[in-house]
Amino acid sequence: MNISHEKVDAINAVIKVDLAPEDYNPQVDKEIKDQAKKAKLPGFRPGLVPAAHIRRTYGKSILLDTVNKIVNDKITAYIGENKLEVLGQPLPIEETATYNWDYKDNFQFKYEIGLAPEFVNPFTKEAEFTEYDIKADDETLESRIKNLRRSYGKMTNPEVSEEGDVLYATLKQDKEDGIEKTTSVRTDIIEDAKIKKSLVGLKQDDTVKIDIKKAFNAEDISRILGITPEEVEALDVTKFELTVKNINRLEESDLNQEFFNKLFAEGEVTEEAEFRTKVKEEVENLFKQNSDQRLRNDMYTFGMEKVDVAFPEEFLKRWLKATNPSISEEELNEGFADFLNNLKWTIIENRVVTENGLEVKYDEVINLAKERIYAQIKMYNINEEPSDEQLSQYAIQMLQDREQGNRLFEEAKALKVFEFLKEQIKINKEEIEYSAFEKLA
Repeated sequence: MNISHEKVDAINAVIKVDLAPEDYNPQVDKEIKDQAKKAKLPGFRPGLVPAAHIRRTYGKSILLDTVNKIVNDKITAYIGENKLEVLGQPLPIEETATYNWDYKDNFQFKYEIGLAPEFVNPFTKEAEFTEYDIKADDETLESRIKNLRRSYGKMTNPEVSEEGDVLYATLKQDKEDGIEKTTSVRTDIIEDAKIKKSLVGLKQDDTVKIDIKKAFNAEDISRILGITPEEVEALDVTKFELTVKNINRLEESDLNQEFFNKLFAEGEVTEEAEFRTKVKEEVENLFKQNSDQRLRNDMYTFGMEKVDVAFPEEFLKRWLKATNPSISEEELNEGFADFLNNLKWTIIENRVVTENGLEVKYDEVINLAKERIYAQIKMYNINEEPSDEQLSQYAIQMLQDREQGNRLFEEAKALKVFEFLKEQIKINKEEIEYSAFEKLA
């Protein structure tokens, strides 16, 4: 057997595999004997089917499968041994040669491959980035406290409406035989300031006319009136009479011990100042994720700009068509630029991993899964504290799903590369308030 590759250019190559009868016949003979022992055919006792009969009946099929397996295995091994960084998978080159498939053929197979381009890692000490230490400004802090108080507040039915109330009301279209619907109307989502103001100070049975298309977007109108988007579009009269049936208000929870105990361990927080400090810490811990994401985005943009390389685009398009037979030419062209961008960053990450001997360990993937599960649990129940054993069990179950397991592995790899690259570059620290951080380009 002989296997070799020849470069067409820097990013395209051809792998050639030559097989002689002595390369494949031993495996063919073994496969025929194995099938003879397992075969259950009419006229023969189980396990006693002559190998010659299997060869006559199924020989060519076995030969074809065996040759394909040998070629695929050898190409995979060759790529690994020669450290070829291939893109996609090898694609067979159609040849005009014909074979007898009589166990005496000398086969030759050719495959085209796409090669990852060469480039210099741009992430060095000369590359400067800013890492933001984001602080909670007063507006952000008050907004978070307000949301927490509303989350643990209680529903009341005041006599007079205020901004932000939910009105249980009848909406009647201002025309004969028009739409009439009794429903809940959230005043906080009203887009027109004048209409929003007209719904403040109302009492039960008070009536006011509103232009529903000025007050709400199409999706909200569809939900409020119980009609389809097409019917919303076709409304010929948009003035509705709104009659208040009841006023609902979510009152904010008092800043008392009962409220503190719902958010934190019992007795951990006993006064408002401690509560505000805790909330500020929580918010700023969340902001660390924003800061990391910003730095990652900046590093991604930098890498994509600095690594200016060509890809074997024609090969990659043929490979995408081969692996996605149903894809249209239009779909392929529309998504190809994004595909190349993702491919470029993947190559950058993989090059960092291989050149620096980075390794993603199973424990790291498990710990990442546990973090994701913990965050999800806390999102729905802030007081629940799952044990480490429970989190481990959930994580193992999650990783048993191949798709989720692959996603978490790729995420763990990306985090490892990010942390490694942070050590290679120059990072300038900058303190900034959240309101200002949001305005950064």
